[in-house]
Amino acid sequence: MRNGRRVVITGVGALTPLGIGVKDSWNCLCEGRSGITPITRFDASGMATQIAGEVKGFHATEFMQNKVARRSDLFAQYAIAATGMALEDSGLRIAGELSERTGVILGSVVGGISTLCYNMRSPSEGNIEGVSKMLASMYMPSAGANDISVVFGIKGPSRGLSTACATGGHCIGDAVRFIQYGDADVMIAGASEAQIVPIFIDSISKLHASSTRNDDPERASRPFEKHRDGLVNGEGAGVLVLEYLEHALARGAHIYAEIAGFASNIDAYHAVKPEFQSQARCITLALQDGRVDSTEVQYVNAHGTATILGDLSETRALKLAFGDSARHLLVSSNKSMLGHMWSASGAVQAIFTALTLQNGIVPPTINYETPDPDCDLDYVPNVKRKVDVSVAISESFGFGGMNSVLVLKRFGG
Repeated sequence: MRNGRRVVITGVGALTPLGIGVKDSWNCLCEGRSGITPITRFDASGMATQIAGEVKGFHATEFMQNKVARRSDLFAQYAIAATGMALEDSGLRIAGELSERTGVILGSVVGGISTLCYNMRSPSEGNIEGVSKMLASMYMPSAGANDISVVFGIKGPSRGLSTACATGGHCIGDAVRFIQYGDADVMIAGASEAQIVPIFIDSISKLHASSTRNDDPERASRPFEKHRDGLVNGEGAGVLVLEYLEHALARGAHIYAEIAGFASNIDAYHAVKPEFQSQARCITLALQDGRVDSTEVQYVNAHGTATILGDLSETRALKLAFGDSARHLLVSSNKSMLGHMWSASGAVQAIFTALTLQNGIVPPTINYETPDPDCDLDYVPNVKRKVDVSVAISESFGFGGMNSVLVLKRFGG
């Protein structure tokens, strides 16, 4: 059973299409800049979708030893780098008894897909000897959590989760539960993705789920806007340091926000057709878990992928969950600038939601030009808004109908 311990965020780290580090990413987000560009990772000229949100300027050896980088896929390198940032930000030194009371939950949808794709070439060309002996440990989705534990000496509860686009939210929510249940005092929680490879980009394109606005990449991701034509793939990582409140206060830690509630469920309906009643129920359950009335919520960091069905479903879910209060909500989508970072989206959203609570700034939804009459909430179009926000939620609704919702509160003692 839960012991009632309150859980707070004391450190954050991120790599996004907008920058290396939380500060640069946050500043660009608030300024309404886009990180979407033509794909440079490979020649995408023959594909329907030729744009993505790539992490730019990342050099693994700036964040880890060369031998660690060599044995880690890019997604794990992102995760290690973001974890290092978050721990440095938190001021925590994991050693001695604390290492056994610290856990890690790091998620990824596709894990080391670039390593897998690279190694698949050898057998297809008749060169079995060319397959790396490290392949198995590099491509599985749990590799990120494993690598983090080794690099930072973490010996507590560990998980590698993969629950589609809801992964980041699930990782944070499950980490909160570990602390509430008393199984850990500190949790490293987040998600990482490095899936800008031909097979993945093409697979999403063939679902007719990704934008083909290739000649105008910065304006391609248009959540909730009438002329949206699909998501834009993004990559990167977001990691949070979570602690129970008394532990954080005892060491004088800076507290970004409190994670007051969490819920998850699944639609049991259709893999790529979201079910808004189920999403609304997830929102309601998260508010109940956090003992928050719907009228207290001021801001929603939306899943907002810019797909036709997804944005419509999310809007309907908000109306159902909040009733008349939905008209007063501020709703914005980070994906308008980051693209869809898959598992990492929920983790990065949680970080940016905490910064909204701390700084009183709601980032905009850019590329919002023509309102969709069926998506008729306040999406904070194009320009950030300065608002004193005390309660916010972060939503992640994934392929397969997997849903997660986090409730965050500004910390006030």
